[in-house]
Amino acid sequence: MAITKRIKKAAKVKAPEDLGSLGEPLDRSHPFYFGFLVAAGGVCSITLLRALASASQVFVLIVVSLFLAAGLDPAVKFFQRRGLTRGLAVGAIVAIVLAVVGIFAAVAIPPAINQANSLIKNAPQLVSDLKHNSFLNNLNTHYGIIDSLQKKISASVKNGQLVMNAFGGVIGVGKAVVSGAISALTILVLTLYFLASLPKVTQVGYRLVPASRRERVAKLSDAIIFRIGAFVGGQATVAFFAGIFALILGLSLRIPYATALAMLVFLCGLIPLIGHLLGITVVTIIAFTKSPLTALIAFICYLVYVQIENYLIMPRIMRKSLSLPGLVTIIAALVGTSLLGLVGGILAVPMAAAVLLIMDEVVYPRADQS
Repeated sequence: MAITKRIKKAAKVKAPEDLGSLGEPLDRSHPFYFGFLVAAGGVCSITLLRALASASQVFVLIVVSLFLAAGLDPAVKFFQRRGLTRGLAVGAIVAIVLAVVGIFAAVAIPPAINQANSLIKNAPQLVSDLKHNSFLNNLNTHYGIIDSLQKKISASVKNGQLVMNAFGGVIGVGKAVVSGAISALTILVLTLYFLASLPKVTQVGYRLVPASRRERVAKLSDAIIFRIGAFVGGQATVAFFAGIFALILGLSLRIPYATALAMLVFLCGLIPLIGHLLGITVVTIIAFTKSPLTALIAFICYLVYVQIENYLIMPRIMRKSLSLPGLVTIIAALVGTSLLGLVGGILAVPMAAAVLLIMDEVVYPRADQS
């Protein structure tokens, strides 16, 4: 009975509806087909580029966080070799970094702020002191350069618009402060996450590579991460020595605003190659307001220190991290600074070292075998 019922139900099933036969395939050689694909591809590319441009700041924060995480990874591995787990090692590094930053901020920032405020208030007088130099006074007599500059600075200081104009008004100052605070907090949080999960992130990335090449890619990537980390630590150490030198030089020659200048030289020292060009310019100009002889001594001393740093300090610190030709370093620093400013200048040199490592290990051997 059950079988007969199934047969009856199957008989009652309607035949499939006739929807017509398949047509001819599209003619891919037709100009309309080609033009449509090209137009659609162009629209998709433009949309993607605009989306990436609108989110460029986010990508910069992510790249900076990865850069800092790679820079702190050697210190984490140092504690791991002493028996600590990855989480405890990251916690120890974070505590040390926060302690150092806190001590530095408590010791250096208050006098730097006071001296920066004093520098702004005394800017007109400092410009007026330039007339004591006979050469500059002669130029001012004929062209009125110093007088016009002094009037503009005096008007800006009296109206309280010197800092405001630099940031685009009151709203610009507020935006700059809020944006800087949010960016710093974002970088801090992302750096902690990347630092804690860096081995897992790299392992996930390596699994995307075919198994036959996975070991090779993993070794190259680990070498690049090591070079970036060594560069970050080495550059920070070199910048610290430069800041200490600037502080000693300022106190010895009694240059105004020595603490603020030392902090500025430290920040400039983080920029490879061209950082000291900015630092020596600012230090010489501030020293010139005291006397031309002081400016000359400061310039010569700073120039001597740069040579000592380039030939003694830098080679010993960067011996195991980077080995770049001078021309590559210059081009990388200039291109990185022009694209992303300070961030680009810091990131450009280790990125260039990574590219050279890939070329030495991958591109050149294939070219030699061909």
